Amino acid sequence: MAGKLIECVPNFSEGRRQDVIEAIVAPFRATKGCGLLDYRADADHNRLVVSLAGSPEPVQEALLQAASVAVQKIDMNSHQGAHPRIGAVDVIPFTPVSNITMEECVALSHSFGERFFQELGVPVYFYEDSAKRPERKRLEVIRKGQYETLKTESVTPERTPDVGGPALHPTAGATVMGARKFLVAFNVNLNTADEEIAKKIANCVRASSGGFCHVKGMGVALHERGMAQVSMNIVDFEKNAVYRVLELIRMEARRWGVEVVETEIYGMIPALALVESAAYYLQIKDFDPLQVLELKLLSGGDGA
Repeated sequence: MAGKLIECVPNFSEGRRQDVIEAIVAPFRATKGCGLLDYRADADHNRLVVSLAGSPEPVQEALLQAASVAVQKIDMNSHQGAHPRIGAVDVIPFTPVSNITMEECVALSHSFGERFFQELGVPVYFYEDSAKRPERKRLEVIRKGQYETLKTESVTPERTPDVGGPALHPTAGATVMGARKFLVAFNVNLNTADEEIAKKIANCVRASSGGFCHVKGMGVALHERGMAQVSMNIVDFEKNAVYRVLELIRMEARRWGVEVVETEIYGMIPALALVESAAYYLQIKDFDPLQVLELKLLSGGDGA
C-alpha cells in the first residue's frame, strides 16, 4: 500500500515583504517528501497562503522550519491587513488525502500542536474536527476580536489556549490548528470600491447570518486595485457548489447597482468543484464527472 498522504494549507500573516515570503516558503521547497503545490500572497489581506501535500512527517518538519522564520520576522503588534488573524502563523489545517483517516489527522494536529508550542513558544488553539471545546469548532469564534483583543483576553478561562499560554507569544500571537475537509477559498471582486456593499453581500451569503450552510464570508476593500471583494471559504463544496454561491452574489450585487468583475480561486481546488460549475454553466444534460478524460483515467475505470 502507498504511504499516507495529507494536504496542509498553512496561512501566514505576511503578504507584502517579498523577502520574508520567500524565506517562509523556502523550507517547503527544500524538504523531501513535502510537495509545495502553490503559494499566494496578497498585499491588501497582508496574508500568505501555502498549499502543501506529502507524507505527515516531512510536512511537519517543513512546517516547523517555516513557522520559525515567521515567528522571527513577523510582529503582530504592528501587523495590519484586511484578513482576520491572531498570529504570525495564523492557521494550520490538515486534510486527509489517501491512506489516512480524519481521526488520524485529528491526532496528528494534537501532537503537532504540542510540539509546535514546545519548540516555538507559540500557544495553540484547536478547531474544526480537532476542537477540544465544542464552541471552538468554528475558526471565527477563536478569532473573535482578532489579535488585538485576544492578547488581553487569552488569560480568561473562556479564551485560554488549548496548548501553552495563557499569555500569547509577545510578537507572534497564537496559532490555530486542526483537521478538516477540503476547503475552497473563493473570492468575488466587484466593480465598486465601496467596502460596505461587499459587506452587505457577504452578509447574505454566509451561514452565520442566514446564507448558505458551510460558507464563511466577509467584505473587504482592495485598496491597491480600487475594488471591493466578497472573500469566502466554502468549507464543503459538495453541499454548496461554487456556481450557486457566485450566482447569489451576482443577484445581490445588482441590487446595489454593481457587477462582478472577476473571481479568484485562492490556492488549490478539487477538480470536482470546478467540473460541477462548468456543467451548470454549459447546461450539460445528465453529466457524469467521469466523462472528463483525466478523471476517468485517474479513477482506474475500464477503458474502451
